[in-house]
Amino acid sequence: MIKTRFPLLAAAAVTVLAAASLAAPVAIAQVQPAGNTRPQAVPIVTTVPDPQDVAYPGTITLDIDASDLATGAFRVVETIPVGANTTRLTLLYPEWLPGNHGPRGPMPQLAGVQFFAGDKPLTWTRDPVDVYAFHVDVPAGTVAVTARFVHTSPLREDEGRVVITREMLNLEWEKMSLYPAGHYVRQIKIKPTVSVPAGWSVFTALDGKTEVAGGAAGAPTRVSWDATDYETLVDSPIFAGAHARRFDLGWNVYLDAVADKPELLAIKPENLQVYRNLVAEAQATFGVRHFDHYDLLLALTDRMSGVGLEHHRSSENQYEPRTWIDWAGGDWDRNVIAHEFTHSWDGKFRRPAKLWTPDYRTPMQDNLLWVYEGQTQFWGYVLAARSGVQSKDMVLGSLANWAGSFTQYPGREWRSVEDTTHDPVFAARRPKPFPSLSRQEEYYTEGALVWLEADQIIRAGTQGKKGLDDFARAFFGLREGDWGVVPYEFDDVVATLNGVYAYDWAGFLKTRIQTPGQPAPLGGIERGGYRLVWKDEPNVFDKARMGAAKTLSLWHSLGINLDKDGKITGTRWDSAAFKAGIVPGVTIVAVNGTAYDQDTIKAAITAAKGAGKAVELLIKRDDRFTTVPVDYHDGLRWPWLERAPGATGPGGLDWLLSPRAARAK
Repeated sequence: MIKTRFPLLAAAAVTVLAAASLAAPVAIAQVQPAGNTRPQAVPIVTTVPDPQDVAYPGTITLDIDASDLATGAFRVVETIPVGANTTRLTLLYPEWLPGNHGPRGPMPQLAGVQFFAGDKPLTWTRDPVDVYAFHVDVPAGTVAVTARFVHTSPLREDEGRVVITREMLNLEWEKMSLYPAGHYVRQIKIKPTVSVPAGWSVFTALDGKTEVAGGAAGAPTRVSWDATDYETLVDSPIFAGAHARRFDLGWNVYLDAVADKPELLAIKPENLQVYRNLVAEAQATFGVRHFDHYDLLLALTDRMSGVGLEHHRSSENQYEPRTWIDWAGGDWDRNVIAHEFTHSWDGKFRRPAKLWTPDYRTPMQDNLLWVYEGQTQFWGYVLAARSGVQSKDMVLGSLANWAGSFTQYPGREWRSVEDTTHDPVFAARRPKPFPSLSRQEEYYTEGALVWLEADQIIRAGTQGKKGLDDFARAFFGLREGDWGVVPYEFDDVVATLNGVYAYDWAGFLKTRIQTPGQPAPLGGIERGGYRLVWKDEPNVFDKARMGAAKTLSLWHSLGINLDKDGKITGTRWDSAAFKAGIVPGVTIVAVNGTAYDQDTIKAAITAAKGAGKAVELLIKRDDRFTTVPVDYHDGLRWPWLERAPGATGPGGLDWLLSPRAARAK
């Protein structure tokens, strides 16, 4: 039977085709129906069940072989019990990952996926709507489904984050496991085991560790932990390494370090003390702890990719390799631990209501990240200064860097701080051609400056008797030892602020956070007894950061950032360089006829100050060389914070950055 798209033409089609079978091939006439065909939309339907707050029957076993240092591949065997009447099992790969603020599950790294009932292979399909879901057909009588797959860990950073090297690994469970759909992740029990190279130390916040060495010389060591729920497992990553040390910081907090080389772990006692100070300062600030024990996981490496990620009872952190043994040189690089430790209170215990989700398929809503991340950014730098993890001058340099950038940031005219909280979802942290116009995730840094202003408003209004420390104790300092989650909304933040000091906090936050086109966020700096100034040399933070990376930031003068070879890595929108057509990807070959180097271009900018002659740059873009004049005459400029004229004695900002732990005893 011959079918056509248009039933009324069926007879004609049969006649034509019949004739064609008896004679030479002929063209079939194209008959157009009256009017245009408009197909109807087909409803998009997914058969993935929504999560329910009910226990999954049985305990999953997860066995990961992480001993292959040559390929960096993690080989996974996961066994999921099923009920007697189960005919289809839907397994999910985590998509919305906690702390990533967006859908980041690296599905492309999952390979070789197979499912078995005993030795029998099972058929499966990927959900065509929710491609993070696997539907597995389960034969009658099956008691467990075994999943076997490989997590093909990136070997180069252009493939993704490198998490395993010859000396260390960082295992994040959610990237190497599946979980059954239809249940809150806290209702799924799982028992994990990992095999690591012989002789490696393994650190994690998981409880009930047992370790069994391989039977043969050099065979991998198998490490297991007590069964836990899947939410806790995902929140308890592993750092492991050949060169490792553990330090007791007090308060049941441990610093677990792995390094590229053993000599990189040689921290001096007085420098180790600042981490003990950090724990004490956090306790003094928040008043209680939301963990029974805590592991600061630290990698001293430039071989494994960088990380800074929060968890309830641990955090993942990375320093440059020599940060401990070159203590002064590493000052700029040490803030991440203070930041991530703060998240145990801000972000993990107190969490925006729409950032708590029952599983890793439900989308997260980021609009309160200016509290979750912005206030954590604030406390991370405050606690770093109070403890000595970073010097006060380095913290002031960081604040100057943020404040200076926002004075020349056209993206602030059209886009609010709150709107940048959605950036992790739709921009996925990809590079942007002109971030000063499009904005990035400034809920971190501008958010921190807004919280600095809030602190100074409270201090001024209470004659120095209160500050944001009082908010921290009231908002985060609840329920000693509770490491659950207490969600909040915007109104809860406002109510707690008003409980500390009565003020129009709703109006303040809606103006500073939700409204674009605001003045540069300098209020906290100025109320704190400092001012933003410009100098012809970089502050300590900018100097150290540029020195470590061998880069040059001329952001506040010509309006460009350059790598060590003179290639433009960023151009400020509407800057002098921008107007001259110098954009990212261009390489500066010569300056005023002399071969480019950092000293040459800085000297040329200084010479052009107040003069009528432009800075002349020979640039290379693709295969073309062009000489362009840059009409800029204000000299070298880097932002600094300095005490306000006439200020005497410590100001509010000085007081904020001063130690608290001694007072709290």
